[in-house]
Amino acid sequence: MSANNGEKRFAEIDEMTSAILRFPNDRLATFTSSFGAADISSYQIVGTEGNLRVDPAYEFADELKHSVTIKGRTRERSFARRDQFAPELIYFSDCVINNQNPEPSGKEGLADVRIIRALYESAEKGKPIELADFDRDTRPTIEQEIHEPPPKKPELVKAASPNRK
Repeated sequence: MSANNGEKRFAEIDEMTSAILRFPNDRLATFTSSFGAADISSYQIVGTEGNLRVDPAYEFADELKHSVTIKGRTRERSFARRDQFAPELIYFSDCVINNQNPEPSGKEGLADVRIIRALYESAEKGKPIELADFDRDTRPTIEQEIHEPPPKKPELVKAASPNRK
């Protein structure tokens, strides 16, 4: 489902989208993405014996923190700040220079687009859209990991945070 409160800034884009995704073996995932809500950067995975909460999860200038609870026992861990984007650019440019296929591939990107289009179609029709399975040929490995120092959080110049009116 998508929603829009009628504000002018949301004339060409949905203010908020929420979805329920169903996976094989009746596994479910839900998400909400919103430009009009409070600035929250977290996700939670809930399993049969516990859960993982990452908060903040998507910040590029703060350390990432996660909390794992299994059978009532919680462990917390922090991960040092580091640049997430520079390593992607370095890796991709190395693939271009060395004539190698990147992982994830363009095929993976097309799969993402297929999911986004299905979400739009589902919101428009008000019913679930079933997608065929997507098989991955390869997966990223730890050998691909590249570390770069963390960036500084940029200051907003004559702009407000996107979640403020």
